[in-house]
Amino acid sequence: MKLGIDLGGSKIEIIALQKGQQVLRRRAPTPQGDYLKTLSLIVSLVEDCERDLGQQGSLGVGIPGTRSPDHGRIKNANSQCLIGEDLQADLEQRLQRPVRLANDADCFTLSEACDGAGEAAASVFGVILGTGVGGGLALNKQLLGGPNAITGEWGHNPLPWRRAEDGPVRRCYCGQDDCIETFLSGPGWATRSDLGLEASAIVLAARSGNAAAQQALNRYCDQLARGLASVINLIDPYAIVLGGGLSNTAELYQQVLPLLPRYVFSDQVNTRLLQARHGDSSGVRGAAWLWNDDLR
Repeated sequence: MKLGIDLGGSKIEIIALQKGQQVLRRRAPTPQGDYLKTLSLIVSLVEDCERDLGQQGSLGVGIPGTRSPDHGRIKNANSQCLIGEDLQADLEQRLQRPVRLANDADCFTLSEACDGAGEAAASVFGVILGTGVGGGLALNKQLLGGPNAITGEWGHNPLPWRRAEDGPVRRCYCGQDDCIETFLSGPGWATRSDLGLEASAIVLAARSGNAAAQQALNRYCDQLARGLASVINLIDPYAIVLGGGLSNTAELYQQVLPLLPRYVFSDQVNTRLLQARHGDSSGVRGAAWLWNDDLR
């Protein structure tokens, strides 16, 4: 049995998989700003799950940040109470077993590579288009990691092939200017569109014939194509799988693929652009799949 935890800012969710099939799923509100209560809640969810199912499982945890390869503590986390904490060691001590941690975008990627939209692809680049822009890379159903634990962070590269219609320069929270995240995240797109609408409302307005919203959506698709082209030029993945709230926008799949040949360094683009199969479940499923040694 594989157990996965999705540690989010508003909820903590647990899933139990047996042979890839969900046998249990629960969630509870995240204790706000309290690391010790967060730790205790994760332990309680695991213990309750195992008691109800009558067996112990492996445990993977997806986090809104990264475990530093230098000192093992959490860095780059949206949930700031996690920063500087040794979450892996604390969980292992309380649960008396090995625990694997990964960034939530990596968990999304792994889920879609193992048994999701990209399961038939040898290489999968997973993309999160939501309140932020993240990503991960899986090769043969295994996450690719590096010495800085930032594989797939394409959202903090600058938007390529910048042009006047992309609008004014904006500072990203990371301290750099014009990161892809400031264009393609939901809040970033809403701010740059200057329509006074949230991202989902811009899509609805475009579909109802609002010319300014249609222009904003067309510009978003072109910016997404440019950002993904730089990824394809670098790692040439067989599949790119989109997740996050904006991935539910059908126009992305209709408009972005035809735009890619303008920017990709190839006479033809064979990379598949796919919507996540497991949707909002991909993160927690991917956490469970961190123990996927049987797929090696």
